[in-house]
Amino acid sequence: MAEETEFAMGAKASCADGPVGKVTRVIIDPATETVTYLVIEPGLRLAASRLVPVDLVESTADGIKLRCTVEEFGGLEAAEETELVYSPTGGLVSGGMYGPLGVPAPVQPILEDTVPRGEANINRGEPVHALDGEIGRVEGFRVDPGDHRVTHVLLQEGHLWGRKDVVIPVSAVTKVENGIWLNLTKKQVEDLPPAD
Repeated sequence: MAEETEFAMGAKASCADGPVGKVTRVIIDPATETVTYLVIEPGLRLAASRLVPVDLVESTADGIKLRCTVEEFGGLEAAEETELVYSPTGGLVSGGMYGPLGVPAPVQPILEDTVPRGEANINRGEPVHALDGEIGRVEGFRVDPGDHRVTHVLLQEGHLWGRKDVVIPVSAVTKVENGIWLNLTKKQVEDLPPAD
């Protein structure tokens, strides 16, 4: 069996012809437990983050390598949508683009993550819940390079003075909703060996 591929949040990403940014989130199909996209945020904040199909991704010792050019990366689907909300006071307005007395209201942009229908969005730092409470934060995933099935969740467990990275088998995950939920107790997670 080939060695697992690691998709760590915050990993640097590059194309064949240069760097493009870093991994900010992972899109997973919960029905098949597969990673379908990585979201790469370009180094230039003026450029939009992109949904990168996992078939274009290769994990290396230096980070993430994309099988495309920087120009092709720019043509991938945007990972965020901007919704314009009209607000006469700077707050949200329900219905309408005009404030009092018919004066045009200021526009406030709201960014929404793009997530394909039926898939789950996992951001770095989302909570991981054991049966008896929150245990740590998501750091990334390990996947089978052949079929992109998630094999392990990378977790940063503990407090600032006793923090360690732990690899949790995906068989312990019961759901992915407002974080990741496990069928393990805090003690069982603490007893897992630290990540390499």
